[in-house]
Amino acid sequence: MSAQLRIEDLRAWYGAAQVLHGVNLCIDEGEAVALAGRNGSGRSTLAKAIMGLVRCAGDMRYRDVRIVGLRPHRIARLGIGYVPETRDVFPALTVRENLVLGERKGTRFTLDDAYRLFPVLEERASVKAGALSGGEQQMLALARTLAGDPSLVVIDEPGEGLAPQVLTQVAACLATLRERGVAMLLIEERLTIARMLDARVAVMGHGAIQFDGPFASVAEHGHVMREWLAVGDSGVSS
Repeated sequence: MSAQLRIEDLRAWYGAAQVLHGVNLCIDEGEAVALAGRNGSGRSTLAKAIMGLVRCAGDMRYRDVRIVGLRPHRIARLGIGYVPETRDVFPALTVRENLVLGERKGTRFTLDDAYRLFPVLEERASVKAGALSGGEQQMLALARTLAGDPSLVVIDEPGEGLAPQVLTQVAACLATLRERGVAMLLIEERLTIARMLDARVAVMGHGAIQFDGPFASVAEHGHVMREWLAVGDSGVSS
């Protein structure tokens, strides 16, 4: 299977400060990959680099199209969706207005799809997004991204601050998307959703990938857990 996203020797900077130091990572069609690591390891910077939001160098190709140096809107039009940790819904617009704003002509994911995946959004369709709970805003941000018809979704901390019941609902939605052939890169500290999806795990440290393998194999590599993961919060049973 050819890689949908291929990253080779990727470096990235904030001003003069280099954060990524030669990242190598591949995501295949329809694959779920969880990006783990401690705070400051470079995970969110990698997500921003994929979306063209930070200065970077190296080679990064999406379906054989080189995306290093492209503007974010061009990357999105190629089929990459992004749900940042801050969610970034439009608080003064209603749920429905947020969803319609994200719609792309000919999308596979309609407004009805969003309501089927997240029934609470239909119930609150006329409510302003700023009045939603954190979990509802996460659902809205994900649904709005899907309205743009991505084939790959980059999601930064999808379970952060969510109640267990909502977290399970978000994980079920992501599982449905995976069944539909949508690939995903999940940035997770605790790997809770990654465990539910049995995702492949890539572990970052010092701005590079230090481990890449099946979820079940992470606990077998004690040095990875000791050196690159917060063991108590990793969600991986040893």
